Amino acid sequence: MANQTTEVLVGGVVLAAAVGFFAYAAQVTGSGPAGAVSNYKASFGSVEGVTVGTDVRMSGVKVGTVTALSLNPQTFLADTSFSVDKNIRLPEDTSVLISSEGLLGGSFVELLPGGSPFELEPGAEIEDTQSSVSLITLLLRFVSGSVEGSTQ
Repeated sequence: MANQTTEVLVGGVVLAAAVGFFAYAAQVTGSGPAGAVSNYKASFGSVEGVTVGTDVRMSGVKVGTVTALSLNPQTFLADTSFSVDKNIRLPEDTSVLISSEGLLGGSFVELLPGGSPFELEPGAEIEDTQSSVSLITLLLRFVSGSVEGSTQ
């Protein structure tokens, strides 16, 4: 009888630890229960390195995630939807760009707030965008010595 009680207690502890690990993982990855968010849209020439679930950051702090990516067949631009914490109010002249964490790091979407006193409405499209820059393309330009648009 004591042996069965010990097994039940140990099983309960293991189960509680597993639930704790799953809760922690969901919180860290942002896949837990969704809080209050505002959704926005932007179009880019290239979203290389960005996927659904990619971080949206402001001043290096994660404030949201990319929720959808699709190719617009009329403009041939990558339409991006992303969510941002509802407590963050974006000025209407906010810029959005795709940044890299470093030479070998991943990409993320960065919000650069402007100085406008007017705020973007949730669901609005941010017009001022900057696409990702391919490291390979930059290296090839450097090696070949060609710079587009330069006047020598």
